[in-house]
Amino acid sequence: MPEVDLVFPRAFVEFTDPADEAQVFRCDLTWLTSSFMCIFGQGCQGIYESSPDTGCCTLGAHFADKADEKRVARYVAQLDEDTWQFHPGRAVKKSDWIETDDEGERKTLTLEVAGQSACIFHNRADFSPADGQGGAGCALHGLALRQGRNPLETKPDVCWQLPIRRTFREVERQDGSAYTEVSIGEYDRRGWGPGGHDLDWYCSGNTEAHVAVEAVYVTHEPELVELMGRSAYDELARHCDDHLRSRSLLAIHPADPH
Repeated sequence: MPEVDLVFPRAFVEFTDPADEAQVFRCDLTWLTSSFMCIFGQGCQGIYESSPDTGCCTLGAHFADKADEKRVARYVAQLDEDTWQFHPGRAVKKSDWIETDDEGERKTLTLEVAGQSACIFHNRADFSPADGQGGAGCALHGLALRQGRNPLETKPDVCWQLPIRRTFREVERQDGSAYTEVSIGEYDRRGWGPGGHDLDWYCSGNTEAHVAVEAVYVTHEPELVELMGRSAYDELARHCDDHLRSRSLLAIHPADPH
């Protein structure tokens, strides 16, 4: 089936952050209880038809801030020629893996190989690590698995957050008080900006990727805890459990099997 429409009925829940009463979470229950899963290497067609084997790594990753870049740099220094296909074969410099885009924002370098463009850390299908542990895919992701870490520790923020999107806005109540609204939802095409509508294929609203046995809030618990904090995640999980028990009465993601 094709991708579902971007606009459809969704169920949301709002609750005060247990760790900070000045914050209110607004969470998309429809997305968080959906059966989405990343299908890289299992049917993912890539966001561009010209680079079908590189998933959503085609454009490289923009760093959230200096701390994000610094954290990733620590793990880049731990990669070698056996784990990173495009390792320079010497002490790694930032110019080996960082570039600046047209708007002056820093991001991971992209490299074109055999007509397919992708992030410099994306090992291609012909890469064979010395230890035999996997081939194609993110070198930083592979490093995390080898070290017994969660990949959210080693990868740029935007990489491990997908397909979850966190946004902030300041809300003023009619009584003059205010709070920070933290939205947790689906990183659909619109999250990529105007260019998102030009992607040739995208996963979050595609029925082909809604095949997980467990819901997003379960499979992505580590990422959600990192984005929300443990106490807020526990509150979210309770609401998601309740939503699943009453799905017949509330919005269900249209890409989910029915």
